[in-house]
Amino acid sequence: MAIMINIDVMLARRKMSSGELAERIGITPSNLSILKTGKAKAIRLSTLEALCRELDCQPGDILEYIP
Repeated sequence: MAIMINIDVMLARRKMSSGELAERIGITPSNLSILKTGKAKAIRLSTLEALCRELDCQPGDILEYIP
């Protein structure tokens, strides 16, 4: 089982850079990279909320379960 993080897809749809998103949500670019590559073991709900706010999406647009 795997949880896929689709931040890159949402960034492309919004024509936004990773650096710009990291600045808007208040995390470092390296932490955003860890999230994007799926290497993160957890994500704070406040971070998920900020991602959804800035990318104008729902959590299900970012997180995907693949059995």
